Amino acid sequence: MILVTGATGTVGRVALDLLLEDGQEVIAVTRDPGRAGLPSGVRVAHPGTVKETMGGVKGLLVSPRAAGQGLKELLSLAAGNGVERAVLLSAATVAHPAGDPRFADEFKAAEEAVTASGLRWTLLRCADFDANSLAWAPQIRATGVVRGAYADAATSPIHERDIAAVAVQALVNSGHDGQTYLLTGPEALSQRDKARLIGRAIGTDLSFEELPPERVRQAMLAQGLPAEIPERLLGSLADYAKHPGPTTDTVEQVLGRPALTFGAWAAEHVGAFRS
Repeated sequence: MILVTGATGTVGRVALDLLLEDGQEVIAVTRDPGRAGLPSGVRVAHPGTVKETMGGVKGLLVSPRAAGQGLKELLSLAAGNGVERAVLLSAATVAHPAGDPRFADEFKAAEEAVTASGLRWTLLRCADFDANSLAWAPQIRATGVVRGAYADAATSPIHERDIAAVAVQALVNSGHDGQTYLLTGPEALSQRDKARLIGRAIGTDLSFEELPPERVRQAMLAQGLPAEIPERLLGSLADYAKHPGPTTDTVEQVLGRPALTFGAWAAEHVGAFRS
């Protein structure tokens, strides 16, 4: 049995489906079980009831954001109840710094907690998600233009299905114990490139209009976003405009197939971008 924290998140939700396809029993941890809308056959638990559901669990998929301040307690509980391994969703910035170091430090602390837990572990250091581009959807639908800072900032964004597939492999197979995987998409793309590929998917010539970073920051704050969001985003983009993020073939090595492209992801999500 596998317990998934962040079960309704970008990666956790896909991992649930893949685990079920693999014939695994799954417990999904979510703060609002009544509205989670998870597949039949999945046991659903609130974070406050995890202790009562830990019996029989053999693996944990851990999202640091979902576990929050309770991460060490969760790991201690798991170790005391016979759980064998934990797979942690971490960030590429742990090894390849970009932006404000305090954000990477959160993931470093989570990694240290997992590796010191006494459980077998696998760390997945992920590049930025393809799905982060969904933040552009409202302006694309309304104006047909993407507006943002640092148009040339480049990373190798990764499809959430690839992260989930690697996580499932690590959860159900012992060959990944003690491994730290840097997971990226197959190619470096600037923000202009991503806008172009979304435009191709929806059948339009989509442009990226570069704005001053401070203007973007103020616009995000005006939308009611906490200051952490523009700080995290703009700090990373500023660094990626100078030095592109890493690109690896780890997904292909683990899964035996090439990593999914951003263009493929965009084609799967045309409904989000079309007006």
